[in-house]
Amino acid sequence: MPAIASRDDLPAWIGKQVACSDWLEISQRCIDAFAEATGDKQWIHVDAARAARESPYGATVAHGYLTLALLPRLFESSLRIENVGLVINYGLDKVRFPAPVLAGQRVRGRLVLEDVVAHDAIMQVRWLATVEIENGAKPACVAQLLTRYYPAPPDAVPGSDRRGKIP
Repeated sequence: MPAIASRDDLPAWIGKQVACSDWLEISQRCIDAFAEATGDKQWIHVDAARAARESPYGATVAHGYLTLALLPRLFESSLRIENVGLVINYGLDKVRFPAPVLAGQRVRGRLVLEDVVAHDAIMQVRWLATVEIENGAKPACVAQLLTRYYPAPPDAVPGSDRRGKIP
């Protein structure tokens, strides 16, 4: 897993791919759990028999927002930025879902750093995140993520809690 030593090193990565995650299978169980959590239980997501008969895809498909919601998981497993006190998801600029993810397909994420802006002690980063479908012609999701990185407290020790004490 790539590691960036500090948030202060982020500007050197502008325009570069920073991470690519491992493949992750999107199971029907995962889709069903997302449907239950969000209340979005359209048949195209949760009724495999009907989707096989009536859907143009011939199978159930993951919710677009499920694909988007997987971004933190995909990138947490593929990139580490050290010496950061707090990381906040600040929002999204653009999000598109060019292709559906069918139940059982695998996806992975690619992360390109597009821009870094300093706001006092806060570093705001715009990432271009692409969720690829294994053997797919188009990505499942393309999004610009805005993330804010706050400095580590001066008394923090790696592997410690916020007070610098090791648990």
